[in-house]
Amino acid sequence: MHAPEQAISGAGRTASIAAAIGAVSVVGIGLSLSIPLLALELESRGIANTWIGVNTAVAGIATIFTAPFVPLMVRKLGVRGVLSLAIVLTAVTLLGFKAIPSFAMWFPLRFVFGAALCVLFAVSEFWINAVCSPKRRGLMMGLYATGLSIGAAMGPVILGVLGSRGWEPYLAGAAVMMLGLIPILLAHGVTPKIHEEDHHGVLGFVRRSPIATLAALMFGAVETAVMSFLPLYGVRLGLSAAEASLLLTIAVLGNVAFQIPLGLISDRIDRRYLLLFCALAGTVGAATLPFVPVETLAFKVAVFLATGIVGSIYTVGLAHLGERFRGADLAAANAAFVMLYSIGLVIGPPVVGFGMDAYNPYGFAFVVAGLLGTYVAVVVACLVRAEARDGLTSQGR
Repeated sequence: MHAPEQAISGAGRTASIAAAIGAVSVVGIGLSLSIPLLALELESRGIANTWIGVNTAVAGIATIFTAPFVPLMVRKLGVRGVLSLAIVLTAVTLLGFKAIPSFAMWFPLRFVFGAALCVLFAVSEFWINAVCSPKRRGLMMGLYATGLSIGAAMGPVILGVLGSRGWEPYLAGAAVMMLGLIPILLAHGVTPKIHEEDHHGVLGFVRRSPIATLAALMFGAVETAVMSFLPLYGVRLGLSAAEASLLLTIAVLGNVAFQIPLGLISDRIDRRYLLLFCALAGTVGAATLPFVPVETLAFKVAVFLATGIVGSIYTVGLAHLGERFRGADLAAANAAFVMLYSIGLVIGPPVVGFGMDAYNPYGFAFVVAGLLGTYVAVVVACLVRAEARDGLTSQGR
C-alpha cells in the first residue's frame, strides 16, 4: 500500500506535486550542467577523450546498480529524507570535482553523483505518481517532464554566463541544486510512504509491465542517440555547425511542446495505444528523414514532430506505471523505469553510431527507426496477448 502521512488537501496535493517537480528540475540541471562542464574540466587537465568517456559512463553504471535499492531507501528514510539527501550529495559531489585534482578520485565521485541523480529521478517520479489524481495523471506527468526540460535548459545557461573556468559554474550549479530542497522541506505531511511488508524485486516489472518499462529503455536509447548524432547528421549532409546545432534546438522544443498535450490525451484513452501511436509516429518519421532534403523547412518540421511525439513515450509510460501499481510496487516500478532508461543511455549511442558508420550518414535515421519499430512490435505483441487473454476469460464466465 501507499498512503500519505495524512489526508491530502487540494493545497497539500499541489505542494506535493510542486516538490516532486522541483526535485526533477534539479536532475535536469545536474545532467545538463555536469556532462559538458566536467568534460571541459577534464580536457583542460589533459585527460584523453577515451578516459573522459569512460568516466562519464560511470554515472550510468551507478544508476543501474542503485535503482534496485530505491524502494528500501524510501522505506527507511522516507520520501523527503531520501530526496533531501540526494540533492545534498549532488551539490557536494559537484563541488568535489573541482576541489579534487586526482583523476582517479573522479571515478568514485562520478559514481556517487550518478547514484544521487538516479535516486532523484526514481523517487520524484514515485512521489508524483503516488499523489496525483488518477484522472489527471497524464497532465501531471506532462508538467513533470516540462519541469525536467526547464531544468535541463538551465545547465547550458549557467555555462554560457559563467564559462567553464574557475569555481563560478560549480558554485552556481551547487546553489541552484540546493534550491530544490525548498519545496521538498515545505511539503511536510503530504508525502507517500511504503510499508515493510511491501517489497518486490525491480527486474520483475519488465515481465509484469513490458509496455511501460521498455518505453523507458527505448526512450533512453533514442534520446541519447538523437542528442549525439542529429547535429553530426546535418553536418555530413552539408549544413554548417550552427545550422546543425539548430536541429537539436528544434528537437528539444518539439519535446517540450508535446508533453502536456499528449499527457492530457493519455488521461482520456488507453495509454498502451497512445504509446503505440507515439512509437509508430517516431518510426515513420525517422524512416522518412533520409528522403527529405536536410536544408528544407519540411525536414525541420519532421524533426520537430517526430522528436516531440517520441519524447512523450517516457511520460506516458510513467503515467501507465502509476495506473498499474501502488505503494512499494510503484516505488520498485519507478526504479526499474529509471534503470532501464539508463541502460538505454548506454546502448543507444554505440548502436546508432555503428549504423551511421555502416551507411553514412543515413544509417542514423534508419537505426533509430529500427529501434522504435522494435518497440512497436513489442507493444503490438503485448496488446494481442492481452486481447486473447481477455477473450478466454470472458468465454470462461
